[in-house]
Amino acid sequence: MQVLQGLVSRVTVQREDASLASFHLVSLALGVLIVSLSGSSVDLIHVLFGSVLALDDGAVLMLAGAATITLIVLAVIYRALVLECVDPTFLRSMGGRTGMVVHHVFLALVVLSLVAGFHAMGTLMAVGIMILPATAARFWARGVDRMICVSVAIAVLSILAGLIVSFHVDVPSGPAIILATGVIYLMSMAFGPIGSLRSLKAPAWHYRS
Repeated sequence: MQVLQGLVSRVTVQREDASLASFHLVSLALGVLIVSLSGSSVDLIHVLFGSVLALDDGAVLMLAGAATITLIVLAVIYRALVLECVDPTFLRSMGGRTGMVVHHVFLALVVLSLVAGFHAMGTLMAVGIMILPATAARFWARGVDRMICVSVAIAVLSILAGLIVSFHVDVPSGPAIILATGVIYLMSMAFGPIGSLRSLKAPAWHYRS
C-alpha cells in the first residue's frame, strides 16, 4: 500500500499527505473486513485502539528494534531526504535515482513505524501520534532540525500526560495520549510564535531607521 501511495503522489496531482491518509484508511477498512469475515477471535477494539499498558516483553523489544532501525537509517539518509523534500529536481540532477531510492526508503520506515505502533496504539491511534506532534511543531520552530526536536518533545510530553490522565481518571490509555497531543496541537495553533492565530492577529510594528 505504501508503495502505491508513493507512486500516486509522484504520477498524479494528489499531495503525498492526502494519498497517505487515503491508502491508510482503505487498508485499515480492508483489514477490519478480513478479520470480521474470517471469524477470527481477535478483539477488534484491541486492534483499532491498542493497549499501551498491556505490552509484553516481545512487543516492547519489537518497538525498541523498530525505533533503533528507524533512527539509524534516518541518520544515514537525512541530508538526501531533506533535499528530496525541499528540492527533488536538484537531487535528481545530482544523483540520478537517489531521490527515488531515498523516498521509498523513507516510506518503508513509515510502514515499519506504523506496524510497530499498532501494537501499542492500535491501527487508528498510531497515525495520530505520528502526525499530530509534527503538525504542532510547525507553530514553534523553523527549519527541519528544530521541528524534529520540538515534535519529539511534544510526543514525549503527550505520552506522559496521557498515561497520567489514563491512570488517575481510569480511561483507555491510547485515546488519552492522542487527546493530550490534540490539546497541545490546539494550544500551539492558537498561541505558537510562528504562524499561529495569535501571531497572525498581533499588530505589526514598523520602525523608521
